[in-house]
Amino acid sequence: MKRALPLFLLMAMLAAFAAAPEVEITSEPSHHLAVENEYLRVFQVEVAPHAATLMHCHRHDYLFVTLGDSHVSNEVDGKVPVELKLADGDTRFVPGNFAHIARNLAETPFRNVTIEIVQDEKMRTSPSSWLEESGEKTFAGGRSKILFVKDGVRVSEVNLEAGATVPSHHHNGPHLLVAVSDLEVRSDVEGMGPMPGTFKAGEVKWLPGGYTHTLTNTGAHAARFVTVEVP
Repeated sequence: MKRALPLFLLMAMLAAFAAAPEVEITSEPSHHLAVENEYLRVFQVEVAPHAATLMHCHRHDYLFVTLGDSHVSNEVDGKVPVELKLADGDTRFVPGNFAHIARNLAETPFRNVTIEIVQDEKMRTSPSSWLEESGEKTFAGGRSKILFVKDGVRVSEVNLEAGATVPSHHHNGPHLLVAVSDLEVRSDVEGMGPMPGTFKAGEVKWLPGGYTHTLTNTGAHAARFVTVEVP
């Protein structure tokens, strides 16, 4: 005759299988705050192979830029898990107000830059101020493409061959630069002269608006980055 499990052991097993409480994104160990201002809150995310984040809340709409090819399970609280295969540089918008676990199914780290739109509730109903919300521009050795406009934020991708230059353009408002590849660039700002910059893939930089410049890839390899512009 089998003996019943002791009550304390049964309770311990039930507790182990209980759903973990959700935490704020700022308390999730795989999310590292990199930039925070009145427009955006930016996290550099890294989940080890076959590891998972804690159940964490996304209270704002957000976008993420994938770094390296990835295979993850998106386990939203109360829903069936969904597997995602993401390519290096994939940039996607996600409506907020949910909690989930991101589980890495790959043999390599799952890395991304997660960018929350702090004023999402206000911007959803505000008329867009962008003259261009779609389109692709090509130039010698490169191209730029507007990926989408969401919550008043315009997201674009730029590809530059070694030695190529993005032609002169103006930034009215501030923007975030997300390095998808390693970058060695030179920004030639009107009235200020050359400004060199070096970034590792996954690094971010918040840049002010109100200037006109060209941007040259001074490195030996092709460069790829994403910009997130606010009005």
